[in-house]
Amino acid sequence: MTKTALITGATSGFGRACAELFAEKGWNLVLCGRREERLQELHRQLTNVAVHTVVCDVRDRSQVEEMVAGLPESHVQIDLLLNNAGLALGLSPAHEADLDEWEVMVDTNIKGLMYVTRAVLPSMVEQGTGHIINMGSVAGSWPYPGANVYGATKAFVEQFSNNLRADIHGSGVRVSNVEPGLAESEFSVVRFQGDQQKANAVYEGTEPLTPKDIAETVYWIADRPPHVNINRVEVMPVCQTWSPFAIHRQG
Repeated sequence: MTKTALITGATSGFGRACAELFAEKGWNLVLCGRREERLQELHRQLTNVAVHTVVCDVRDRSQVEEMVAGLPESHVQIDLLLNNAGLALGLSPAHEADLDEWEVMVDTNIKGLMYVTRAVLPSMVEQGTGHIINMGSVAGSWPYPGANVYGATKAFVEQFSNNLRADIHGSGVRVSNVEPGLAESEFSVVRFQGDQQKANAVYEGTEPLTPKDIAETVYWIADRPPHVNINRVEVMPVCQTWSPFAIHRQG
């Protein structure tokens, strides 16, 4: 029986790469994103499987509820939910940060995740099978200057994933958290409000992860036998690791 995956934030980066790989593996897809033209492009591209696209901003609870309630019969059973929609904005220190940017990150990375999960989870529990894969970040475990609220939202993703597993113990539903490190996509372009030069500087002289790398990780997690749950996967490129503790010394 063909399985169906619902992917949020499917119009670029990790989400798009996952849509392409899952389609290649024969999964039917529900693709959610804010940019209709990109959704239409994906729909035209992925011709070997049944694709249902929905223009939806996960920050809007009513839109999320309407998206799930309005799924066609062919896509109503969601076997995999990939909570991929998320973003980082700015790198300013906390005392200089833009509060509006903080709110957007909370609304997308936390509330959006909550809304979609809550809308899809009951049917998974009822059918006794399903898989929720949340897209976290190494920033949820490891602090760095300027990550303030972004890192905090990804720490939420990790703990929400853990608590979700505890809540649905015995249901047959799996929950996993994928935590990428330095990866080249539209992530930095969004973080720097479209400044391509700043975004390019983030990856200069490195060999970062690619969206395809993360898509392959996500698919590997999804493709484990039903009795196997991958709780958490942290992925970094070889060029990235941890730094020594920062110590401020008086002059």
